[in-house]
Amino acid sequence: MKRFKKPLIPLLISSLFSLAANADIRLPKLIGDGMVLQRNAEVKIWGWADPGEKVSVQFSGRRHTAVANREGAWQVMFKNLKAGGPHTMEIRGDNAISIEDVLVGDVWLCSGQSNMEYPLSRLAHHYGDEIASADNPFIRQFLVPQHYSFKTPETDLESGEWKKATPENVLKFSAVAYFFAEETYKEQRIPIGLINASLGGSPAEAWLSEEALKSFPGHFAELQRFKSDELIAEIEQSDRKRIDSWYQQANQRDKGLRDSKTLWHSMRIPGYWADTQLGDTNGIVWFRKEVEVPQRLADREATLVLGRIVDADTTTINGEEVGSTGYQYPQRRYRVPAGLLKAGANTIDIRVTNERGRGGFVPEKTYALLIDDERIELSGEWQYRLGTAMPSLAGQTFVRWKPGGLYQGMIHPLLNYRIKGALWYQGESNAGRPREYEALLPALIRDWRDNWKLGDFPFLFVQLANFMPAKEEPSESNWAMLRESQRKTLRLPNTAMAVIIDVGEWNDVHPVNKKAVGERLALAARRVAYGDKEIVFSGPSFESMEVAGNKIQLSFGNTGSGLVAKGGGPLKYFSIAGEDKHFVWAQAEIKDDRVIVWSDKVPEPVAVRYAWADNPEGANLFNREGLPASPFRTDNWP
Repeated sequence: MKRFKKPLIPLLISSLFSLAANADIRLPKLIGDGMVLQRNAEVKIWGWADPGEKVSVQFSGRRHTAVANREGAWQVMFKNLKAGGPHTMEIRGDNAISIEDVLVGDVWLCSGQSNMEYPLSRLAHHYGDEIASADNPFIRQFLVPQHYSFKTPETDLESGEWKKATPENVLKFSAVAYFFAEETYKEQRIPIGLINASLGGSPAEAWLSEEALKSFPGHFAELQRFKSDELIAEIEQSDRKRIDSWYQQANQRDKGLRDSKTLWHSMRIPGYWADTQLGDTNGIVWFRKEVEVPQRLADREATLVLGRIVDADTTTINGEEVGSTGYQYPQRRYRVPAGLLKAGANTIDIRVTNERGRGGFVPEKTYALLIDDERIELSGEWQYRLGTAMPSLAGQTFVRWKPGGLYQGMIHPLLNYRIKGALWYQGESNAGRPREYEALLPALIRDWRDNWKLGDFPFLFVQLANFMPAKEEPSESNWAMLRESQRKTLRLPNTAMAVIIDVGEWNDVHPVNKKAVGERLALAARRVAYGDKEIVFSGPSFESMEVAGNKIQLSFGNTGSGLVAKGGGPLKYFSIAGEDKHFVWAQAEIKDDRVIVWSDKVPEPVAVRYAWADNPEGANLFNREGLPASPFRTDNWP
């Protein structure tokens, strides 16, 4: 962005000079080099200047003028811009600003918690080819700074700039949003702009406006409390003192490697030390393994893959630190520099700090030393010993997740910027309150639509993935209940839901397969946002049931070219119940576009559930287009 200052006429009288404010035009952070403007719409360009200052904006062969109001705000409108570019925008007042490389296309807001935030950099090992080939100047992201505000809605962002999709830049793109944009660009062949306003761990209520929160008295009251700077300072100081004290004591007590008298014990990794003689111990535990490296691989650069560790780790090889991670969720992939690994025995030491819960190494993850194309397996027997036991450390208060704060800090500053629609991937943090989510998510959608003043713009969201250990018998599930709340949100116009119960991971709340998520959102966009009435954009969706003797017949929409049991064999994860409300596993078969469900244990059935679990592992009702059916239940029992 180029800024040009007009020459000033010298003033002879200094007092008159002091009266000439002559402030530069200031633009919001969203309006800058490389931005993507919404096509075929009314687009606002706005900013600030001296009260009464005349401002002109020239773009795409058109010129509009405005006069800054008493507060110094000004705006102009461009209508029906055609897709294309790059263009230059010239803005002139007492100074001149030239905005370069402007595209016109479709702009999508991408919001939610960590699964939307999750950047491609953390998946580089999985999507190396996609990152290397990410060279599309017509896909761009604006990364909104993570910021909360409780007192008043913000009018601008602290920072931010538009970035093109290049192998370097794309590492900071939301993985889901990037794959959505890539697929949408292939279909529409227009520039795609992504505004990434997401924050890990954030609950839905953090993204609602103060007005919308009035419908949720508890959350509204919480917002009022956190308008107090003193309260926030007191909480943060108390948390910091308590956490710092815990770590200080743990570090002081840690016997570490220096205590030769402490015996080493054996433990299989992956696994949790709660299952060893240590039991439910929190604190610091050391792990060690001797690894043989053949002569041909010695001295070479390598990657140490340590799956996921609960909670924090510091890892060394032959006494030299190769990596450290401060919390449990990131996958550990540490670079081992050339020259560190030697031929023969090499010692890996891992210092694990566990604050609460079951500490250790998450099962069914990769634990290996990768050297060139060879792999030295690290799963198996390790030696361990206790550094120090500590009382469980209570979690900190995440002020940034409190109601209303993220809306006022990260969404309100965007409202002037015209968008095509929104992508939403969130719900894990509300899974403990699934019934409330039935009201929260529709309220959020209405709230954003009302405040953007764009009518019922497309709102596409992701249903929760499969997660946590699979259960052997039918049972109740908060995750299933929240998925139901998400499915019910489809009652709102211009909404669609990507079902992903087949691409999650039981042992990771952040599944790797973000590409499938982005592509399914892109399918939904083709129908809802781009009007493709022929596209099969969703898996089978339950519509109605009919009891016929000892069987229940289920009817579905979105069957595409037909229902199938993916992978062949019988349908799985259907359960059935009678008036006693006791669900048992059922047999199920496809007949035309219906599913027939029964069990010899339930002669008079009244209700059916499908994929009703945290992790409905093996649920296999799909349409022939390869899209999974959403979990559902026919009952409304508590």
